[in-house]
Amino acid sequence: MRLLIKQRFFSWTDSYDIYDESGNTRYFVKAEFFALGHQLHVYDARQREIGVIKQKLLTFMPEFEIEIGGWTQGRIRKQLTLLRPKYEIDCNGWYVEGDLFGWDYDVYEAGRAIIHISKELLHWGDTYVIDFADPKDELMGLMLVIAIDAANCSNGKD
Repeated sequence: MRLLIKQRFFSWTDSYDIYDESGNTRYFVKAEFFALGHQLHVYDARQREIGVIKQKLLTFMPEFEIEIGGWTQGRIRKQLTLLRPKYEIDCNGWYVEGDLFGWDYDVYEAGRAIIHISKELLHWGDTYVIDFADPKDELMGLMLVIAIDAANCSNGKD
């Protein structure tokens, strides 16, 4: 299963549209305009809010909480590394590793890759492709990708 995430280029805040393999809108994301740090709201195609990604303030490295249905489901914190981007995740026993340039990521569970995230180059705004081994990981995987993009942006990498 695959999702395509496209950042809206002409937007005052971080906004994303998420499509399935057939080009159907599945989700969209809007940031709060006057929030301290990143606060990104995730909506389904019917415009119902299903999750929020909130940046924790006053941390050395970018850190985010992921809420789904009003409950905290996980946390992600970017780790200080020299080469490959790495993130500490407190969610489902998952861990994430990125490539040297920070454009491709794999999410692992029990040593097995369950989600592959790749950034497509030469687009207006960030564009990511997410491949899922299991459809049940779709929403949490989507939230994770958005949090990684926000962490990279917070760290001046965007």
